Parts: sequence; structure tokens; C-alpha cells
Amino acid sequence: MSLALDEAAQDLLFREARTAHTFTDEPVTDEQVRAVYDLVKYAPTAFNQCPLRITLVRSAQARARLVRHMAPGNRAKTAAAPLVAVLSADNEFHEELPRLLPHFPQAKDLIYAERPVREASALLNTALQVAYFIIGVRAAGLAAGPMSGFDAAAVRKEFLDDDHTPLVVLALGRPGPDAFRARGPRLDADEVITTV
Repeated sequence: MSLALDEAAQDLLFREARTAHTFTDEPVTDEQVRAVYDLVKYAPTAFNQCPLRITLVRSAQARARLVRHMAPGNRAKTAAAPLVAVLSADNEFHEELPRLLPHFPQAKDLIYAERPVREASALLNTALQVAYFIIGVRAAGLAAGPMSGFDAAAVRKEFLDDDHTPLVVLALGRPGPDAFRARGPRLDADEVITTV
């Protein structure tokens, strides 16, 4: 069966795409980031909660503060990428639900009144949005280097507040020399899909 998406787009977004480890020094603009977000914001989240928040780390001082909280193996990439973003979950996303879910504004209080419920839902749905965002970065012709190796508590304290949970630090830019490692193996469909 063929897919509706053409082969070149499939390659760009999935088959040929890899996590980038080096980048050129070509800047990534706010306009590029906004264009990526404006595309991927339409992808689904539960109750349209849209909990992803993006903190762009641009200044040299902010970058140095971030680098010290990264795992040793992620520091060089974090320091050298043209742009780094902290992708976090807004645990108070429910405040936006009356606007984002106009046909069921009561969801704010009926479903998400308790913080532990919000945190669990924000974590899952932000992870979805992080994946969409990475695909959007690829669609923009850029490369992404997602990293989960960092001190989340320190990054939260340094850049966010207690209502936000950092999930991923994302390096963005044009791929540099030796940017990509060999493709790792994947599970086949028969290993993943079952019918009951």
C-alpha cells in the first residue's frame, strides 16, 4: 500500500532523517521556529490541551547556564548548536481550556482540577507535541538533536518555574560535518502490531 505522502517527503521526515550531533553556524531565526510551531500546532493532543512550551536559549550567558546542567556527553552539542530550545510541559495548561476547548470548557474543572492529574496528562501530551515539533523541524529543512540527558530540576529552576516540567533540550540547525550516526535498527511491523 502506498502512502499519500510522496517518497521525498517520507525520506525527509522519517527514512533519511536522523538525530543531528553537529551543526553549521548558520542561524536559526525566530521566524523559522514560529513557522515550525504554526505547522505542528494542529496535531492532536487530549482535549486540545496544547501543553508544550518552548523556551529559546539564545544569549551566550543563557547558553552557558544551560550547558552546565547538561549531561557531559550533551554539553558540546548544546554549546555549539546555532539554537537550543528547552521544551517543557505547562502543568497549568488547564487555564487555557475554556479557549482551546470551547465546546467543553468545563473540562478545566471537571477533569483537570487536581495537579497530579494535570501533570500526568501534560507529560504525555507534551511528549506528543515534542515529537510533532521534531517532525516540523525536519519539514523546515533543519536538523534536530533532541537530548533528555540533563538535570531537569536545575533546568527548571534556571529557566522555568514550578508550573513547568522540562522534557527535552533540543539543538536546532543545519547539519554540520559528520552530523549523523548510522541508522540504528528498528522493530518490524510484525513485531509491533498484533490483532485481537
